[in-house]
Amino acid sequence: MNKHTRRNILKSAALIAPALAAHKTLFAQNQFTLDGMMHPYPEDWLPEGVRSRFVENVNGLRVHVLEAGFETSGRPALLLLHGFPELAYSWRNVMKPLANAGYHVFAPDVRGYGRTTGWDSHYDTDLTPFRTLNKVRDALGLVYAFGYDSVAAVIGHDAGSPLAAWCAVTRPDVFKAVAMMSAPFSGTPSLPSGYANESKSASLNRSPNVYDDLAALPRPRKHYQRYYQTPNANEDMWHATQGLSNFIRAYYHHKSADWRENLPYRLAGRTADEWAKMPTYYIMDLNMSMAETVAEHMPSAVEISRNSWLSEDALRVYTTEYGRTGFQGGLNGYRMGASGIGRAEIELYAGKTIDQPSMFISGASDWGTYQSPGSFERMQESACTNMQSVHLVDGAGHWVQQEQSEETSRLLLEFLDGLS
Repeated sequence: MNKHTRRNILKSAALIAPALAAHKTLFAQNQFTLDGMMHPYPEDWLPEGVRSRFVENVNGLRVHVLEAGFETSGRPALLLLHGFPELAYSWRNVMKPLANAGYHVFAPDVRGYGRTTGWDSHYDTDLTPFRTLNKVRDALGLVYAFGYDSVAAVIGHDAGSPLAAWCAVTRPDVFKAVAMMSAPFSGTPSLPSGYANESKSASLNRSPNVYDDLAALPRPRKHYQRYYQTPNANEDMWHATQGLSNFIRAYYHHKSADWRENLPYRLAGRTADEWAKMPTYYIMDLNMSMAETVAEHMPSAVEISRNSWLSEDALRVYTTEYGRTGFQGGLNGYRMGASGIGRAEIELYAGKTIDQPSMFISGASDWGTYQSPGSFERMQESACTNMQSVHLVDGAGHWVQQEQSEETSRLLLEFLDGLS
């Protein structure tokens, strides 16, 4: 896209912004009760048979939950965990098929997202509540709040995939099976071993820094997760020049099968040269924000009209919710690695494997499968000892449960049927 075309897109966005703002105001009205508490979603936001509600006092949170299969008691339960920048709403089209098969299905807005409250949205907040095992505690508390001792499976997508995996690692008695989607789980961390008789200097060797190497490429680059850790990332996206709705539309399009250049393949290793082969939503240009990055791939009006999985009404739900909260709650999850917060407690599980039944689903056009070279293979060969199936779904990119909800539902039910 040349500068002239980009300028026209931004100009058009500015012209329609007032109308969109008015629509957004009408769409978002009556979100709060008189005492400032969030309302559930309006019924017309959701498919028939899926409801929005709140569960109080879950590890310090008031959790917003979408729920299906609630009409009868005694059903086996399924817990669905979303990723970034998603919401419980991302599961809307798979919940009813799972409920129709006899399950009680619940999907929370996880800590940092949506209508769940009890977390701090500031960049300089205490990050310890966002650590992995505290989010596992959130999930465990929600299961117990619904009156269950266990769930038939925990199912996670994107950032929800490693969270689901850690649920399975830490409490196999509660999370009886696990389905991971789009983000492979490469295993628990390892502790240094066999170095007791080595010299001090030998133990201090440092490997090359791939992030420095990316910045030093002829076309300087950066990893998206490093960008997400910066103070400016939230503002860049929340108040994007092209408008929030257009930012979300472009971000979702760029990572979907609708963007024809998503043709992922295995990378040779975790090096700057190999990483730089991935699209710019993963390996960004060094001096560009994410909003600027995806603006170059904004779908045309024709492409938008052909989109069958992200309607304008669905997009308004995301725009309304992120317009209110911003992205910082979700972004805080990307800061755990650099901060080291929670590292010691997950190392308690060093070498532990997922031994209950597991499966993996991703889009055939999803670079997420390969973005961490070797993880896809380690998940199948060592991290999960009872991997039942792996599926790369045609016609889906990163948002597999939204882009191909019927096929995703079928594959999940096939996996669940095999557990009985």
